[in-house]
Amino acid sequence: MKSLLITGDRSGSGKTSITLALAALLKNEGTVQTFKVGMDYIDPSYLSAVSGRPCRNLDNFVLSEGQIRNIFLQGSRGADIALVEGVRGLYEGAEALDDSGSTAAIAKVLDLPVILVISAQSITRSAAAIVKGFQAFDPEIRIAGVILNQVKGGTHREKATRAIECYCGVPVIGAIPRMEEMQLAMRHLGLVPYREGAGRGDFNDRIRTITDIIGKYVDLDRLLALAKEIPSIGKEKVPEPASGHNLRIGVAYDEAFNFYYADLLDVLPSLGATVVQFSPIHDRLPDADGYIIGGGYPELFVPELEENDRMREAIRDVSRNGTPIYAECGGLMYLTDTMVLRKGWQGQDTEISGEMCGVFPGETRMPARRVVSYVEGTSVQDCPMGAARFRGHEFHYSEVVLDPATRYAYHLSRGIGIKDTLDGAVVSNTLGSYTHLHPVGSRDMFRNFVDHCRNIS
Repeated sequence: MKSLLITGDRSGSGKTSITLALAALLKNEGTVQTFKVGMDYIDPSYLSAVSGRPCRNLDNFVLSEGQIRNIFLQGSRGADIALVEGVRGLYEGAEALDDSGSTAAIAKVLDLPVILVISAQSITRSAAAIVKGFQAFDPEIRIAGVILNQVKGGTHREKATRAIECYCGVPVIGAIPRMEEMQLAMRHLGLVPYREGAGRGDFNDRIRTITDIIGKYVDLDRLLALAKEIPSIGKEKVPEPASGHNLRIGVAYDEAFNFYYADLLDVLPSLGATVVQFSPIHDRLPDADGYIIGGGYPELFVPELEENDRMREAIRDVSRNGTPIYAECGGLMYLTDTMVLRKGWQGQDTEISGEMCGVFPGETRMPARRVVSYVEGTSVQDCPMGAARFRGHEFHYSEVVLDPATRYAYHLSRGIGIKDTLDGAVVSNTLGSYTHLHPVGSRDMFRNFVDHCRNIS
């Protein structure tokens, strides 16, 4: 199996569009498995769509080196090509003086060759200085090739290419012209998730357009020649369910709630749980021993979520009856009494509000302070996720204002959470938090949740 990593010199370099197109093109050469560095949901949704296989997340802030290697190898079962997309610039991460949470850390753990995407707008010879600096910054990183983006014309391409190949000793395998078609639709938190975008206009057409452009301006044969050969470990393995009572865990999944790491669908069955997907917008609540409501963009579907009052009432009832529920970010917002979208939000002329599930007394308000942060902390024993030390991520543009008497299960040493470094609001056996947990890095907490469902049922 061939494998390599695509990264950028900075955010906005174009690496996401380029990686997306390369995954689509390489699918013509064989089975492609994609990975995304960082605690991200949106890029993986597109990479999954074009490859036809679930994209897996890799992040050494929340995962150990052994867990990273295992996710990479197990996720790559049956693949001919493994393609890893970086996050932000190559060396950006959680800290200033180490590479925790960075693309560079993943490149070193997996020993992968790196293709560096350079935003070359208005520079030629200076592009070589950028590459040279990236090479010198960490000698353990193997920059195998460069793709230039935002190139103005032939002279621009020639000068930048000659400088990089002369001074840095690495090939330039692509030079992509400055084109409006290369831009994917953006929103307040980044790219529109594929599940939502696929049914909303010209997203698939945009993906095809970008793929056509990259196919013309990147040399795929040279790209594959730079990839590392990794021994294949056979076809993708289906996790064996754990022995004992096979529980049903309802997982909310639709246009409003689709922020999940692919590994969740491996971890839950391995713990003895059958996953039953349902839509808070379209469905009735299925019978289950517990429920998980992940993140997403529920604020974009306030009228639709409010209209499905049977779902909201059912969730409120099962929570009051003690059925365990675990909700992250958008799920937490959905479990409050009301969601309020203030005047001016997304260009609104008036304030909009909608009734939600009413599990947590209080309301969600948007917009609020934009929070993007790694999280670490501890949880208490008396909660559905049990006592543990954990690391995760929070990414929200809302605030949840809950009743002052609310009990919190998470105490954060890093991150903002719901209130004053408190997170993980608890009512009965329902826990809602802004913290996103990786199901492999926090496997013990998901085991505690499944055991809690088993003991309650």
